[in-house]
Amino acid sequence: MKRTVIILPLFLILGSCNPFAPGLDESLEEGDSILGDPGTVDGVFQNIKYAYTFRDTTIYGQLLSSEFSFVYRDYDRGVDVTWGRDEDMMTTHGLFHNAQRLDLVWNNIISISTDSLNTRAAVSRNFNLTVTFNPSDIIRVDGYATLALARSEAQRPWLIVRWRDESNF
Repeated sequence: MKRTVIILPLFLILGSCNPFAPGLDESLEEGDSILGDPGTVDGVFQNIKYAYTFRDTTIYGQLLSSEFSFVYRDYDRGVDVTWGRDEDMMTTHGLFHNAQRLDLVWNNIISISTDSLNTRAAVSRNFNLTVTFNPSDIIRVDGYATLALARSEAQRPWLIVRWRDESNF
């Protein structure tokens, strides 16, 4: 009888909550986010870093315009190589899927310019990227990225229209 008296109140107390499920963290203010504001140039770079850090193609894809193009220099052939949004998403997905860890550091902005309507911008920025496939296969890339950004009006989020990679890779 004593067992029932002890177990019943304990069951009722624990029955109303799941001790294995964490509670909802309500400490963030409304509108707070770990993502950057894509309405700012800095927010775009924060979100690229977030996408690489967490290997999140959903966030990455939201940053790219439907007319997006990626350009890099193939030094072996002496030509610039360009691909569009679909190929970039497949390539980035492959990188995100195969890497154990991606560390992207955005350094100094070399140049930035915007048009008078604040709907077009060009940004050149230095970066360091460390790609860890496994502990014995680590690649370090240093270089510059020049991004052309566009938006339909000044209050809208920036989208990357063109990404020119000028790295040592």
